[in-house]
Amino acid sequence: MAADTRPKKQIPLRLSAKLYDQIAAWAEDDFRSVNGQIEYLLTECVRQRKKNGKYVSDTMDEPPELDIE
Repeated sequence: MAADTRPKKQIPLRLSAKLYDQIAAWAEDDFRSVNGQIEYLLTECVRQRKKNGKYVSDTMDEPPELDIE
Protein backbone atom coordinates (compact mmCIF):
# COMPACT_ATOMS: atom_id res chain seq x y z
CA MET A 1 0.00 0.00 0.00
CA ALA A 2 1.40 3.39 -0.99
CA ALA A 3 1.93 6.02 1.66
CA ASP A 4 -0.65 8.77 1.79
CA THR A 5 0.88 12.01 0.55
CA ARG A 6 -1.99 14.22 1.70
CA PRO A 7 -1.49 16.35 4.81
CA LYS A 8 -2.66 14.76 8.05
CA LYS A 9 -5.96 15.83 9.52
CA GLN A 10 -5.94 17.63 12.85
CA ILE A 11 -8.75 16.82 15.24
CA PRO A 12 -9.50 17.92 18.78
CA LEU A 13 -9.41 14.99 21.17
CA ARG A 14 -10.43 14.99 24.80
CA LEU A 15 -9.13 12.23 27.06
CA SER A 16 -9.47 11.72 30.77
CA ALA A 17 -6.28 12.47 32.68
CA LYS A 18 -6.04 8.80 33.67
CA LEU A 19 -6.31 7.55 30.07
CA TYR A 20 -3.82 10.16 28.90
CA ASP A 21 -1.32 9.09 31.57
CA GLN A 22 -1.73 5.43 30.58
CA ILE A 23 -1.22 6.20 26.88
CA ALA A 24 1.74 8.45 27.68
CA ALA A 25 3.41 5.67 29.68
CA TRP A 26 2.75 3.17 26.88
CA ALA A 27 4.10 5.63 24.30
CA GLU A 28 7.26 6.09 26.34
CA ASP A 29 7.72 2.30 26.50
CA ASP A 30 7.37 2.15 22.69
CA PHE A 31 9.59 5.24 22.11
CA ARG A 32 6.73 7.21 20.54
CA SER A 33 5.06 10.53 21.22
CA VAL A 34 1.56 10.40 22.70
CA ASN A 35 0.19 11.56 19.33
CA GLY A 36 2.21 8.88 17.52
CA GLN A 37 0.99 6.23 19.94
CA ILE A 38 -2.66 7.19 19.43
CA GLU A 39 -2.20 7.13 15.65
CA TYR A 40 -0.45 3.74 15.88
CA LEU A 41 -3.22 2.27 18.03
CA LEU A 42 -5.97 3.52 15.72
CA THR A 43 -4.11 2.16 12.68
CA GLU A 44 -3.78 -1.23 14.35
CA CYS A 45 -7.50 -1.26 15.18
CA VAL A 46 -8.38 -0.55 11.54
CA ARG A 47 -6.00 -3.31 10.36
CA GLN A 48 -7.57 -5.76 12.80
CA ARG A 49 -11.04 -4.82 11.60
CA LYS A 50 -9.99 -5.49 7.98
CA LYS A 51 -8.39 -8.79 9.03
CA ASN A 52 -11.65 -9.87 10.66
CA GLY A 53 -13.49 -9.31 7.39
CA LYS A 54 -15.22 -6.10 8.38
CA TYR A 55 -15.37 -3.49 5.65
CA VAL A 56 -13.01 -0.56 6.15
CA SER A 57 -12.33 1.77 3.24
CA ASP A 58 -8.69 2.00 2.11
CA THR A 59 -9.34 5.71 1.86
CA MET A 60 -10.99 6.15 5.22
CA ASP A 61 -11.76 9.82 4.79
CA GLU A 62 -13.65 9.21 1.54
CA PRO A 63 -17.10 7.63 1.50
CA PRO A 64 -17.30 4.22 -0.17
CA GLU A 65 -18.60 4.11 -3.71
CA LEU A 66 -22.05 2.60 -3.79
CA ASP A 67 -23.30 0.71 -6.84
CA ILE A 68 -26.90 1.84 -6.94
CA GLU A 69 -28.90 0.96 -10.03
